[in-house]
Amino acid sequence: MTNEKFKELVEENERLVFTICYQLVRDYHEAQNLAQDTFVSAFAHIDNVKEQNLRAWLARIATNKAKDYLKSAYNRRVSLSEDMSEIDMLRSENSPERLYISDEGEGAIRQTILNLKEPYHKVAVLFFLKEQTVDEISEQLDRPKKTVQTQLYRARQMLQKILKEETQI
Repeated sequence: MTNEKFKELVEENERLVFTICYQLVRDYHEAQNLAQDTFVSAFAHIDNVKEQNLRAWLARIATNKAKDYLKSAYNRRVSLSEDMSEIDMLRSENSPERLYISDEGEGAIRQTILNLKEPYHKVAVLFFLKEQTVDEISEQLDRPKKTVQTQLYRARQMLQKILKEETQI
């Protein structure tokens, strides 16, 4: 296939390829990258496809590129461990959070936790103030364990940010 014909193929199908990628990854810039990867891959193997199958073939390449991206993104994503070792560390005697609580007084931290908005408020109160386990919170709030873990992680980040801002003032 000549460069001119391939250019026409790209112009005719760029919207289709981009839309497929975007529908799967839900990230505009990543969809643009995947669409470009699709056409690069297609250019390398264009001679192996019949002309009447080009559109479907491009759609399949785009789908596979997006699926591959999602698989690799899932593996790169920072996920909480099953045992929540990072959050369990918060409960250890010598954690920085515990030392701060004992040095600066529990009242300010308690108030910060109580001021969190839902869905983080209930989870943070039960975990940090009532010292319930993730499993207990999950059962009590009728939420999946992973949801509770994620909400605890985000609540902790919010608390750290708020406390950091307060100490800088």
